[in-house]
Amino acid sequence: MRIPSIRPVRLLAAALALTVAAAGCSRADSDETTAATSDKGPATELRLGYFPNVTHAAALVGLGKGLFSKELGNTKLVPTKFNAGPEEVGALLGGSLDAGFIGSGPAINAFAKSNGEAVRLIAGATSGGAQLVVKPTITKPEDLVGKTVVTPQLGNTQDVSLKKWLAGKNLTGKVKVTNLENAQTLDSFKKGDVDAAWLPEPWSSRLVLDAGAKVLLDEATLWPDGKFPTTVLIVRTQFLQEHPETVKALLTGLVSAIDFSTSNQAEAATVVNAQLKAATGKALSPAVIDRAFKNIQLTADPIAATFPQLAKDQVTAGIAKEAPAVAGFADLGPLNDVLGKAGKPAVDAAGLDTK
Repeated sequence: MRIPSIRPVRLLAAALALTVAAAGCSRADSDETTAATSDKGPATELRLGYFPNVTHAAALVGLGKGLFSKELGNTKLVPTKFNAGPEEVGALLGGSLDAGFIGSGPAINAFAKSNGEAVRLIAGATSGGAQLVVKPTITKPEDLVGKTVVTPQLGNTQDVSLKKWLAGKNLTGKVKVTNLENAQTLDSFKKGDVDAAWLPEPWSSRLVLDAGAKVLLDEATLWPDGKFPTTVLIVRTQFLQEHPETVKALLTGLVSAIDFSTSNQAEAATVVNAQLKAATGKALSPAVIDRAFKNIQLTADPIAATFPQLAKDQVTAGIAKEAPAVAGFADLGPLNDVLGKAGKPAVDAAGLDTK
């Protein structure tokens, strides 16, 4: 009798084995991908960006009083100074920075440039503290025609605000808008090369008190209740996913810095001034630091409801062809956890909570 061939059986077994192996590899790959974005515990280090501006007072107090380091524990804090938002955005998107205090405009741009993937808004820091200061001979918007007005950098928060305001006054193209670092703006104003500037604190106060400028417009007058996010805190999405407790520690330090500054304004101003001197080589005069502090409000609330309008403002200002999408930008869960533990009310992400 002929014995049936067992070759088909062997082939079937081999095929089944390959299928199982492939499935196993697929599961392993999936598990590895999930692990790459899951909680990996406290970070070894936290690279934190900030500006040497009074509008970054919460960051400067957190650094100067050691409040961030205290909460971060064994995580090494690596502070990095920036002079304008677009530079900090490049560092965040390039992966050389983990979190950063930054203006609302560049924060939106970082989210938009990465198609809503690379960064998340996790807290506010400062409301207010930006003014349009001018030569004393300029008394109304129309007097700016043919004049030179400066902002810190193309596409930064004050640059967008100025250009939107000019558009609303039908002055687009009638005013020369240029960009200079803040210290250069002060020098240029003193020399008479600059007629006006839309600047954050302390630079608007410096032009007023040190260079004889006057305030034509305080940006706070353009917003409901005078509140708008001058400085916020954003973090790389991957860092937030991999080190949530480190992010909460940073936020705890931020809330402590804001509480300290609110309760001890004079001492906070002294701490900020010392940090500015360390960062720039020169402290502010008592009059300048005092005026600058009066023009800002420190708050962990990012005032999320303003972001859809801020995105539209980029179109009005001619910075973008269409308003950047901001839905899904905020992740305020970690902040609200911190606020809850401190017995403080939660903040909401109205306008940013869906994607």
